Amino acid sequence: MLKRKDGFTGERCIVLPKMIIEMEKQDPLVSSLYITDIGYYPVANFHYRERKDPIEQNVLIYCVEGTGWYQIGQGKRQDVGANQYFILPAGIPHRYASSENHPWTIYWIHFCGNHASYYAEGAATPQSITPAMNSRINDRNHLFEDIYFTLANGYTRENLRYSSSLLHYYLASMRYLGQYRSREIHQKNKEKVAENEIVNASVHFMKENLEKKISLQQMAQYTGYSSSHFSMLFKKETGHSPLNYFNLLKIQYACQLLSSTNMKINQISFKVGIDDSFYFSRLFTKLMGMSPKDYRLYMQEK
Repeated sequence: MLKRKDGFTGERCIVLPKMIIEMEKQDPLVSSLYITDIGYYPVANFHYRERKDPIEQNVLIYCVEGTGWYQIGQGKRQDVGANQYFILPAGIPHRYASSENHPWTIYWIHFCGNHASYYAEGAATPQSITPAMNSRINDRNHLFEDIYFTLANGYTRENLRYSSSLLHYYLASMRYLGQYRSREIHQKNKEKVAENEIVNASVHFMKENLEKKISLQQMAQYTGYSSSHFSMLFKKETGHSPLNYFNLLKIQYACQLLSSTNMKINQISFKVGIDDSFYFSRLFTKLMGMSPKDYRLYMQEK
């Protein structure tokens, strides 16, 4: 079986620099629960990871499609499927892999902190999150995206504290599933549902056009709303303006290309629809906290 740690089509991944992790450990708020690595691997063919030397992080893997397996220490091999998650406890060797016939799609987070063990407790066996009328799976996935894009937007103290706060909520939505589901979806009003659909549709439109230049007017026309009304709805739902969010998606894609290909930086700039490589470098540095060249070197050292 071919084995790959990473490098999957459509993958997203952020590995926080050691300096930032030390900053998290020292912060009185963030130190309770913080992220060291976060990512999303869609249809991860041949995904395999084995850590014979224990790591200090807990590892959450949330399977949304496909199947896979994992083993903690010398324990029994556990199978995992769609709508299940597990947490590999810190300090114990482990290994895990996607299945060959039906490779998994996973969200994953490496996390530490004084409160980490409370969320990891009892999750060494597969935990099910079965879809239901009140399951709120999309709400949970939006939390993940909020965490991811907050970190992608830079490692300021405020961003780290906000991400830590969201991580508490994200893990609690799994650990305390009944309480999380107590607010039923059908009580949301029609206007709110419609707004979510508009944002989801526009984000899909952005992802389909990452290699192009699209204007705010084009985004608004796609949804059938005026530019001003569309911008208001989008920012209300995501916390970002449409064009800023589009730039975040472009830089996210650029990170994938920098870590998984040998494309030159100016080639990647064109690949994400930015024909001015100097502007691309400035935008990348602003959002990621390091230049494209430094990001590639950092990822090569991991």
